[in-house]
Amino acid sequence: MFESGAFVGQQLTPISDTQIQPNGVDLTAAAIYEQTTAGRINREGKTIGDRREIEADDGVFTLDPGTYILQYAETVRVPDNHIGFIYPRSSLMRNSCMLHTAVWDAGYEGKGEGLLEVHHEIEIEEGARVGQLVFAKADHEDTYDGDYQGEHIDTE
Repeated sequence: MFESGAFVGQQLTPISDTQIQPNGVDLTAAAIYEQTTAGRINREGKTIGDRREIEADDGVFTLDPGTYILQYAETVRVPDNHIGFIYPRSSLMRNSCMLHTAVWDAGYEGKGEGLLEVHHEIEIEEGARVGQLVFAKADHEDTYDGDYQGEHIDTE
């Protein structure tokens, strides 16, 4: 069962009333990066490739077709007994873009990232709503304690 947007909203900071939707909460764009070097995924670990931050001109990111890493502005705390999913806002898809993310496990806390796929030039304003976070109830043994725990929180 999915939780209400009001419940999800209680797990994020900062947040405005306009971000709360019936079934989730809109996440906004804080930063956008382009990967510049190869990463590596091993059986026992990983290396994330280097990134270059895309500069916003007067608060607007102008993106050519390609793939980017989008950092969300909100700090999210996925409650115990829940799992988080992020879906792109329809306005992003209607502009030939897609947002992909992995599952957000119970106990995760941080300002996460998504893979932004741009198929046609687009301008995205800093703070624009780009994705929607939803929570579903989930049974599990443990909570998240991985490498990305607390990511980007120090940038508040």
